[in-house]
Amino acid sequence: MRVIEKELSIQIEGRRLNAFEWSPAIPRDAAATILLFHDSIGSVELWRDFPRKLASATGLTVIAYDRLGFGRSDAFPGKLPFTFIHDEGALVTPQICDALGLGSIVALGHSVGGGMAIASAAALGERCLGVIAMSAQSYVEVITLDGVREAKKSFSKPGQLERLARYHGDKAGWALSAWIDTWLDPAYGGWTLDAELAQVQCPVLIIHGDTDEYGTTEHARRIHERVGGLSRLVILEKCGHIPHREQAERVMGEIKDFIQQLRF
Repeated sequence: MRVIEKELSIQIEGRRLNAFEWSPAIPRDAAATILLFHDSIGSVELWRDFPRKLASATGLTVIAYDRLGFGRSDAFPGKLPFTFIHDEGALVTPQICDALGLGSIVALGHSVGGGMAIASAAALGERCLGVIAMSAQSYVEVITLDGVREAKKSFSKPGQLERLARYHGDKAGWALSAWIDTWLDPAYGGWTLDAELAQVQCPVLIIHGDTDEYGTTEHARRIHERVGGLSRLVILEKCGHIPHREQAERVMGEIKDFIQQLRF
């Protein structure tokens, strides 16, 4: 299916968010839009060809955006608050939907973006028809912190911050600190996604690799058990933190099947 790509610019409270849209040349009638939420140091560009393939596979328009402080969006004003996952869903997502004139959405997120997709569903209610959470964290786990510490060591090596700057420009240092310093701060240790999970009433697809270096499958099981609506849990064998790259065909198939069962 031919997909048309278009750059978007979203104004939220005087600040610009960079975004892209991928629309099937023959879109499905009266269908929802899939809104993507990137990971801790992700961006629109780092989704690579996933949004285009997703639009082609599902027949739905896909929109990905750079969160404030990331990618080609404006800088974030100050330090990232500990409430950043909740805030993205409860405060930012409704404004994005209104700014772009979106009706119903399917929220799809990777890693912390998965938590943001869940928080968005909690905030939007019936406006969110479904959630797809890939490699999402649901609480602060020891293995998550170990993974962040290893990443901190890796990014301290010469040239690594410059590599990150290819995607975030002069915001690369802030983006890296927002990820590492937040998770490693002892004051963040009590965070969970439980409050948002209880408020989600739409169907949820949970995808998690059994060798995810940033969290065990307990995260996925916690989401599956505590989400308010119906959920499907998919544990991928021999798969790490980026299932949509590592097992792209299987993941796309699961997503396509899930979306076909939603009521548009």
